[in-house]
Amino acid sequence: MYQRFGSKVTVVEMGERLIGREDPDVSDAIRDILRDEGIEIRLNATCIAVERAGKHIAVNLDCKRAPRRVVGSHLLLAVGRRPNTDDLGLDKAGIATDDRGFIVVDDELRTNVPGVWAIGDVNGRGAFTHTSYNDYEILAANLFDGEKRRVSDRISTYGLFIDPPLGRAGMTEREVRAAGIKALVGTLPMASVGRARERGETQGFMKIIVAAETKQILGAALLGLGGDELVHTLLDLMYAKAPYTVIERAMHIHPTVGEYLPTVIGNLEPMA
Repeated sequence: MYQRFGSKVTVVEMGERLIGREDPDVSDAIRDILRDEGIEIRLNATCIAVERAGKHIAVNLDCKRAPRRVVGSHLLLAVGRRPNTDDLGLDKAGIATDDRGFIVVDDELRTNVPGVWAIGDVNGRGAFTHTSYNDYEILAANLFDGEKRRVSDRISTYGLFIDPPLGRAGMTEREVRAAGIKALVGTLPMASVGRARERGETQGFMKIIVAAETKQILGAALLGLGGDELVHTLLDLMYAKAPYTVIERAMHIHPTVGEYLPTVIGNLEPMA
């Protein structure tokens, strides 16, 4: 939720972190980037109430610190998304949905009704344009090309298009720990990247997580200049199930951001 009054923007978040799906270091770095842009961020806000304040909008907050009232010209309330499936007549067709209204599908996007598949936002298997298009590719390949492609074969990836952007692929540190995987993690601040210094865009950092035993890349968070493009280099390597040593030994073009991927790999240490 945000309010804008003149040139000031306040972001009010009910969670403990600004970006709940990310590791704390990534979320904190994004918070700092937004704060550097003059955006005030209020976390752990509860009991939010909204009311008119003359020609403006007031948000009353039950927060641990003052002020407990924010006044602005506009209000954007983000409460999540739900699929527009309630008017499709799914009950008449006997198609099962879950408690949030998403159509239940298997690993090849079949519904419980033979001959009916569900792709895109309605199936709850991804909320991005790229996951929806990949649904189509999986379905088309299985129906027309005799393949056996599955949703579970794809690697989670997305971009957070702030400035600078975040490119994310695979597992977070939190997910790796929860899975009990012995792993290594390497990081590098963007301030150490020559191309970033040249462009004057040194905010953020790069992080790569690899499996200690297989040497395969488990996940990556590239927050910084070109991170939303650079992440595809790692994503392709992850699909190929190639070891991280492929990057470590590759020759990259100078001066680029990508040439520092071997440096990140060289900084690998056991994950605490």
